[in-house]
Amino acid sequence: MKTNRIIAGLLLTTSLVAPSAFAADKPPQGLPAEVITVQTQALDHSIHAVGNLRANETIQLSPDQSGRIEKVLFEEGLQVDRGASLFVLDSAIYRAELKQAQARVKLSQIAYKRAESLLKKRVGSEQDRDSTLAQLRVDQAQQALAQTRLDKMTIKAPFAGSIGLRLVSPGDYVNVGQELVELTDLKTMKADFRVPEIYLAALKPGSAINVEVDAFPGRIFSGEVYAIAPSADTRSHNIEVRARIPNDEGLLRPGLFAKVNLVMKQEDAAIVIPEQAIIPQNGGFFVMRVAQGNMVELVPVEMGQRRPGTVQITKGLIKGDVVITAGQIKLFPGMPVTPIFVDGSQQAKQGE
Repeated sequence: MKTNRIIAGLLLTTSLVAPSAFAADKPPQGLPAEVITVQTQALDHSIHAVGNLRANETIQLSPDQSGRIEKVLFEEGLQVDRGASLFVLDSAIYRAELKQAQARVKLSQIAYKRAESLLKKRVGSEQDRDSTLAQLRVDQAQQALAQTRLDKMTIKAPFAGSIGLRLVSPGDYVNVGQELVELTDLKTMKADFRVPEIYLAALKPGSAINVEVDAFPGRIFSGEVYAIAPSADTRSHNIEVRARIPNDEGLLRPGLFAKVNLVMKQEDAAIVIPEQAIIPQNGGFFVMRVAQGNMVELVPVEMGQRRPGTVQITKGLIKGDVVITAGQIKLFPGMPVTPIFVDGSQQAKQGE
């Protein structure tokens, strides 16, 4: 009986000691914690500004000479090519003037040839020859003037663009400078905006911009800076900047309010983590990192740019660190946790 009690005691002791011996080989189990593995990504360093869009080129077409509109040669709202005829004014008088000038030129040419022939025969004088040559030059100039006046009775597009809504009709009498129709080049848009003078050193032509407009929520239009004002505004201490934005689809229009994101520089390997991983404490910022043995440690960090839902870490973390992103309120430094990778990084590592 005594022997049986000794054997039972030994078995009980073995059963109590053995589990703890095996457990010593495994990391202690703790509360489950959502984590991500820190990765690097490309990040643009940018500033935000607001501005307005304007057409690449825009003009109100008007006549250089008065007259009655004879023809309208375009459809409103359509594209026209550079040099396309848009309006024809009644030019009967100018055509007659051109014919008259052409006739005078012919007479002057005959007179000049005769004077030159007589001079060669030593019958005429050099003075007669020079006089007829001068008259020929005057008549040729009058012909060119008459041709120019006639040409101006046809109003043409100075550049390719979209024609607007005309303000006149065939038969209307129009005066010099009167607005007839607007011509706008919408293939490329310009964005005018202002940035604080402290960014002057980083401003340069060719800097990339991204533009959003309320008319197309969520749509990003890309462009680049091509001109910077030579001086800053003395009141606001801002510098005016102008950028070009391709508009091949024709979606953008002059006058739209633009939210501009100006890229100052690009970083190829920035550390960016979810903003919920940040713990503000005692005037600083910290994250909980999973250290060796799945133990929690509190790490001070310095932050850079903030984006919706994310924040850049400029100091305190490196690529490959495991950071806790949820449930930090239940955790404390030195506490064991069971990491749950919510970014799929653990599965990726296992796949490798």
